[in-house]
Amino acid sequence: MELVASNKVVGGWHKRYRHASQTTHCDMTFAIFLPEAVNTGQKVPVLYWLSGLTCTDENFMQKAGAFKVANELGIAIVAPDTSPRGDMVPDDCDKSYDFGLGAGFYVNATQAPFDKHYQMYDYVAEELPGIIESYFPVTEQRAVSGHSMGGHGALTLGLKNSERYSSISAFSPIVHPTNCPWGIKALSGYLGTDKSQWQTHDAVLLMQNNQYTKAIPMLVSQGSSDNFLDEQLQPWHLQKAASEQDYPLQFTMHDGYDHSYYFIASFIEQHLAFHAKYF
Repeated sequence: MELVASNKVVGGWHKRYRHASQTTHCDMTFAIFLPEAVNTGQKVPVLYWLSGLTCTDENFMQKAGAFKVANELGIAIVAPDTSPRGDMVPDDCDKSYDFGLGAGFYVNATQAPFDKHYQMYDYVAEELPGIIESYFPVTEQRAVSGHSMGGHGALTLGLKNSERYSSISAFSPIVHPTNCPWGIKALSGYLGTDKSQWQTHDAVLLMQNNQYTKAIPMLVSQGSSDNFLDEQLQPWHLQKAASEQDYPLQFTMHDGYDHSYYFIASFIEQHLAFHAKYF
């Protein structure tokens, strides 16, 4: 791995690394925050943060204001990129923001030309944790969180791999991608037009069909003034599914908040404390 940047912050360290990925067949970049507890030889649990459309590993780390509380709680944070990148990696032919580079949707693509590189599900679920647990002073305790497209990724990865995570949280997630324009475009482009192949990447359907090993605690925060609320996010579908399955979902609608990192920065401490309870 190549160390790209290193910054001391609140007593801990924020570092960025580039490495050759065996999963996406290109160089990938991720960021990690290590709390000061690791300076004394202590191993710490990890929160994996999955970002939304157009983001890289840098957005959350620079804008969320999570380091102080993560340091106090003794939690490492890992933020991968949102897609493979590089000159050889195909992009959307129209260069749109909601498909292709910066918009991997945390699935394993099966459709050419995206199937070679866009294996983001396996990268986040398998390869990246293997790297983190091999090279850094962390335990095997994991939680997963994310925003928007990354909220979709956190919910689906957490549900489908519930034995690997202690808790799940999300800000403004795409909960029902088989039923919204962002999701339909991405799932058809990466997985093809057979909608039966989409279902295991839809948190609402996973929950409705009881497709998880165990029900682990889940926290979802949504802003009432989010301009994507009705068309793209549709959190009421997740609330209904959780109610029907008696799933331990804590859902909060926050009055007046939008889809931005101002919303995440306002409540990230609550999410970190939520995950800390289950480590």
